[in-house]
Amino acid sequence: SERSPPGSCSSLDTMAHANMNAMFPSGGFFDDWLILFEGISPYALADVGIGISIGVSVLGAAWGIFTTGSSLVGAAIKAPRIRSKNLISVIFCEAVAIYGVIIAIILSTKMGTPEDYPANTAADCQSPALLKATWPRLPGDGAACQGSLYMKNLLFAAYAIFNSGLTVGFSNLFCGICVGITGSGCALADAQNGTLFVKILIIEIFGSALGLFGVIVGIIMSSPAFIK
Repeated sequence: SERSPPGSCSSLDTMAHANMNAMFPSGGFFDDWLILFEGISPYALADVGIGISIGVSVLGAAWGIFTTGSSLVGAAIKAPRIRSKNLISVIFCEAVAIYGVIIAIILSTKMGTPEDYPANTAADCQSPALLKATWPRLPGDGAACQGSLYMKNLLFAAYAIFNSGLTVGFSNLFCGICVGITGSGCALADAQNGTLFVKILIIEIFGSALGLFGVIVGIIMSSPAFIK
């Protein structure tokens, strides 16, 4: 029988399945999940990451505004003087949503269209040097050239954008909850004792910085990813 080239899709596919069978002797359950992830379009994966970035960030901001706003409105009935300066807590919560919008815009600029990629020729499919870039394979393609020449880079960029959006979204979610609860306590404490406002505001500023950590990590994660 004819042997596959060292860098061919079939040899890489065989090595991958051999490693999976070593880790999971039954193989069936893991193979089902592998087929599932292979069938997901890289463009859909990247779009989901962008949606998570903005959607979960807005959820965190709304949660924080609801928490601190309800306490502020209730406490302002007895102490109207707290209304203006405690609005800074609402602004901190709103900044969480702005972080998500900024990252979503940055990730969207990394997205191209499928028409940007030229189709592979028959010579590309038979070249052992180019076959290294064709793994992972696309379901339904022929054995001679499984996958696309650009699939490897597409998957890297898609997962980088997806995980960047996931990181930013959930860091902003918990940041919004933290700022909202702290802002709620700040409003109630200020209504009772005005000297406590600045002290609790410092705690709130540190809580707001948690979202910036996620934004920084998300930008670093997505910096080498371009679907163009």
